[in-house]
Amino acid sequence: MLNKLSTIMAYSFSGLLAFSACNNAAEEKKTGTMLTSQPYGNLAGTEIVQYTLTNANGMVVKVLNYGGVITDIITADKDGTPGNVVLSYDTLAGYLQPGNPYFGTLVGRYANRIAKATFKIDTATYQLAVNNNGNALHGGLKGFDKVVWSVTPLPGDSSLLLEYQSKDGEEGYPGNLSAKVIYTLTDQNALKIEYVATTDKPTPINLTQHTYFNLSAGKSPDILNHELQLDAPGYTPVDDGLIPLGRIDSVKGTPMDFTTPQRIGARIDSVKGGYDHNWVFAKEGLAQVGTLHDPASGRLMTIFTSEPGIQFYTGNFLDGSLKFARNGTTYGKNAGLCLEAQHFPDSPNQPTFPTTILKPGEKYTQTTIYQFGVK
Repeated sequence: MLNKLSTIMAYSFSGLLAFSACNNAAEEKKTGTMLTSQPYGNLAGTEIVQYTLTNANGMVVKVLNYGGVITDIITADKDGTPGNVVLSYDTLAGYLQPGNPYFGTLVGRYANRIAKATFKIDTATYQLAVNNNGNALHGGLKGFDKVVWSVTPLPGDSSLLLEYQSKDGEEGYPGNLSAKVIYTLTDQNALKIEYVATTDKPTPINLTQHTYFNLSAGKSPDILNHELQLDAPGYTPVDDGLIPLGRIDSVKGTPMDFTTPQRIGARIDSVKGGYDHNWVFAKEGLAQVGTLHDPASGRLMTIFTSEPGIQFYTGNFLDGSLKFARNGTTYGKNAGLCLEAQHFPDSPNQPTFPTTILKPGEKYTQTTIYQFGVK
């Protein structure tokens, strides 16, 4: 893990910059040359704040304390024209609406699905909140995507520290879990996301970021002409409920093969329901694992992660019904795609998959980087 996380874990948080949002909605409060904040709404008496990170190149990332939501990633196309490359809403109401499909959120305690919303640790069986066809999805009815995180700007660069304390029994998960996430926007046009968690009881954990990307910045209604490359020789096949079958299959000779760049729409009709699967990397540690390219805009996103897999999802369930979409847009099927670095779905019930059980005295860490450029 990077040195910053080790420093943060040992840091006395009382020594960090004091930060509070302005009460005047028309006013922005500067916390440094590269970070501002402004009120974004109110949730049950708690002020929701939007933080804006800006680097030396003019790239912008905007983040909410609600759900750790990334509302904007504004980066230039091949002509130098900036645009927001993530699906988002005009107001907080969008993120609070029933059926919001995790636009831009942090996801936990367990990203993806746990079969039948149950698992065992040693001899103890745990029943989770059921929220997806009899299964548990993305942490439950009120996962990390629906809570207000404590946010502290970090001194010295364009970074935000988000913290959340998940209580023992929350959504059925055992243990008091302390979760910390750092968003950093670098001058290399990279959004770096670093995660740390500790627990006082054994518990499964699988944290990720659920941003929907469309590198056209709204000029194309879908991502089918985007080109994806993943350094993933395998994937985990699933049943009709999108639960892994417990094995890793080769992508070779299948529509799942993105080891060389492929137009997403070229073979999507050959995959039942569209792409919504976990790809498995052949690497260890933090490494480059893939690229996403929009030929029309020229925008290129390069992905690095420490995780063993990534969920590639093509917005198959978007149907144009979401309200408050940015600038009156309608988000239809395939309007955006997710590349969620993660451990494998249903790992607590799959003994052949890498373990996701975090024990007392251990530290969960994860790093994922999305770097933007053009070609």
